[in-house]
Amino acid sequence: MNWIFLLLAGLFEVSLAFCLGKTKTSVGTEFYCWGAGFLLSTVLSMYLLAKAVQTLPIGTAYAVWTGIGAVGTVIMGIVFFKEPATPIRLFFIFTLIASIIGLKLVTN
Repeated sequence: MNWIFLLLAGLFEVSLAFCLGKTKTSVGTEFYCWGAGFLLSTVLSMYLLAKAVQTLPIGTAYAVWTGIGAVGTVIMGIVFFKEPATPIRLFFIFTLIASIIGLKLVTN
């Protein structure tokens, strides 16, 4: 169950980055709505991470959480914010994913 909490925490990490990206082009009420989404995503991400580390090793949990956030944010940037998808970026995304899977496999 704690691995599910950790996965959800990582997804909320991606969500907060998305909301932060949307604030760049927002003004007025829209800016505050994206800001509220950023704050809510941050709180949920931290809460779920804290729940996950109750039984998972902190080093593994934190590395997986940041990895999910990093990979998800890069993919989200490519898909939604038209950031470049160069072969070298895709290679390093793949290595991050492989590292996350590796940490999951070697942790009880």
